[in-house]
Amino acid sequence: MSYELTRDRVETYFDRTATRTWARLTSDAKVSRIRETVRRGRDAMRARLLDALPADLSGARVLDAGCGAGQATRALAERGAEVVAADLSPQLLSLAEARLPEALRRRVSFVAGDMTDPALGRFDHVLAMDSLIYYREDDIRAALDRLAGRCAGSCVFTVAPRTRLLMLMWHAGRLFPRSDRSPVMVPHAPDRLARVLSGTGRVRDLGRVASGFYISHALEVRR
Repeated sequence: MSYELTRDRVETYFDRTATRTWARLTSDAKVSRIRETVRRGRDAMRARLLDALPADLSGARVLDAGCGAGQATRALAERGAEVVAADLSPQLLSLAEARLPEALRRRVSFVAGDMTDPALGRFDHVLAMDSLIYYREDDIRAALDRLAGRCAGSCVFTVAPRTRLLMLMWHAGRLFPRSDRSPVMVPHAPDRLARVLSGTGRVRDLGRVASGFYISHALEVRR
């Protein structure tokens, strides 16, 4: 499936199907035991990506690529960054904006659309947490070429690692009719992906977070 078709499926899923579930998952509301493991995993991965960026981002322009409900957006703004929070889902952007403290709002611009859009401008850093996990290798490379080419510092991002559980989920998802499928994560071997991305810039492995049903692997590209 092409980048554009996958992007459209992701937009439809998060903007029309999963908004309420995502709002609950990213809040303090009580969730199922399985979703609690996902919540803990996402919190740990977000902290890992943020740790790879400077603690003081005063004056830096940072893209939160696929910002979702805005948890990383808030953290970046709290560090002093001027944040462009981009997401395919206007519904999730509205949620992120509503949750952002008033004192931070002057530092954040919310933009609905493709995170790789050149119109977003240039950045000092890019953070893309779990927003590339639905794409194939060539699409990830192309997206990071576009992002890193407009980034003075580091692009930190996550992919779905090739594990037995994720491969089972991936193959099971392919059995459903296309009209019934939610976006399915595409598993990658991080070592292989790092080699593929070496033409984009220097690649650093930031490690993996595994928490119940949440499994994600972080990488950094810097030109």
